[in-house]
Amino acid sequence: MNQNEIIQKTSEYIKQEFSDDSSGHDWWHIYRVWKNAIAICEQEKADRFIVELAALLHDLDDWKFNETEDETPQRAKAWMESCHVDLEINKKVCEIISHVSYKGAQVENKMKSLEGFIVQDADRLDAIGAIGIGRAFAYGGYKSRPMYDPETSNKMHASFEEYKNSKSATINHFYEKLLLLKDMMNTATAKRIAEKRHEVMVKFLDQFMNEWEGKDTSDSHLYP
Repeated sequence: MNQNEIIQKTSEYIKQEFSDDSSGHDWWHIYRVWKNAIAICEQEKADRFIVELAALLHDLDDWKFNETEDETPQRAKAWMESCHVDLEINKKVCEIISHVSYKGAQVENKMKSLEGFIVQDADRLDAIGAIGIGRAFAYGGYKSRPMYDPETSNKMHASFEEYKNSKSATINHFYEKLLLLKDMMNTATAKRIAEKRHEVMVKFLDQFMNEWEGKDTSDSHLYP
């Protein structure tokens, strides 16, 4: 298979694998990450084949859905082997997948390659803005977490273990991760896109808190 055929086959495989997901990590999330990664790649001049493969496979071994302590993305590695992807490319893609996920506010980002920065940015862009808001509540519902608990404080996790074991309410998740992502973008392209999406979340949270406290009813005409 040539590279285009491998990408096509991989997209079909991933679409089938994630078609029934209801956690916000479904096929359409991966599709958006894939397309955003391509758009960023065109601006940043990276290896498109590596970027596309890593974007399509980035959630296949995600720790949130796979109970394993092995940091090597075994399913992604096996899939690429079945497609006869060059060994060096396989290694580079696996390296990206191993470090793509957010692991805590105070945890060092171990991503090293430009291709990795692009895929990480594309994934993080889908975690913020209007779609990010929707995905946050989808995941919270999937994990049976409360929408908001005003008695729970936000935590800036110092380790991956601490972050992984967190059971924060969805609104807390905005302060513990989503609002931090704008300043964690790697590429100039993603930084520009993130600015507007960040503002969408800030406005949403302001309105959410106003409604939670009933502040938006004082000057309304809801009541006679």
